[in-house]
Amino acid sequence: MTKEELSNCYERIRPYIHNTPILTSSLINNLVGAELYFKCENFQRAGAYKIRGATNAIIQLSKSQQEHGVVTHSSGNFAQALSLASRNLNIKATIVMPSNSPKVKKNAVLEYGGEVIECDPTIEARQAAADMVVTNTGATFIHPSNNPDVIVGQGTAGLELLKVHSNLDYMICPVGGGGLIAGTALATTYFSDRCKLIGGEPKEADDAYRSLISGKIETNTTTNTIADGLRTQLGSYNFPIIKKHVKQIIRVSEPEIIEAMQLIWERMKIIIEPSSAVAFAAILRDKQHFKNQKIGVIISGGNVDINNLPF
Repeated sequence: MTKEELSNCYERIRPYIHNTPILTSSLINNLVGAELYFKCENFQRAGAYKIRGATNAIIQLSKSQQEHGVVTHSSGNFAQALSLASRNLNIKATIVMPSNSPKVKKNAVLEYGGEVIECDPTIEARQAAADMVVTNTGATFIHPSNNPDVIVGQGTAGLELLKVHSNLDYMICPVGGGGLIAGTALATTYFSDRCKLIGGEPKEADDAYRSLISGKIETNTTTNTIADGLRTQLGSYNFPIIKKHVKQIIRVSEPEIIEAMQLIWERMKIIIEPSSAVAFAAILRDKQHFKNQKIGVIISGGNVDINNLPF
């Protein structure tokens, strides 16, 4: 995955995505003691950054593959992204969703034209159901985070941020399946000579934190986190990129995630989901480390069930 591939990807998907706003808050800057630049993918099509990777992956399929449709498994955001990207490109999408996915995300998939198949809330059940669709229909399976075309697509959010703020000291994004942080790692490596990448991760689903320490992919021993989009684990394509380019992963508690989410809702007047709040929570947890620095923060999405808020 080269610099040229990332640049070409960006040009390829630009007609189908929003160049989302970059917001700042004087109050939050004062609170943290640093300059924060929030890349607001909560304003992205389908409400999250994942439309970037989904669109790139579908465009890269052959005509024959596109005719047979695509399938994925996702707790919500990639489900919506693949459904919308497929509708934009006139391709059928089947989405395997765990039974405990937020209702708002299931409804959005249906509204975007995706077909939903529910399964037990385990990674094994997700994959088995997706494999069955592939066998029965000939659809192409597109992994939400462990797919090279998806990874490159997700990196375009960081690329857009660096095009505007090339002098960032740090970039911080949440870590779940690893697609966003791996793509962002490519962007910071290729388009900045100073920006260091740090991940934020829930303590209740800290496989990436432990994987960086051990040097091999670890599994989650628990996924009991409010950040439902981060309950997945790293994969064979994204982990080598993460291992090479990510400097650190900061773990945060559930109360810290809720506090960060509430602060952004109250002070910036924007809706973000718990998974997005994890990156900001990491900064709040380690304010001294980030003092007087310029920091880009990827707000990954805003698909939250407003009838089930944690505050």
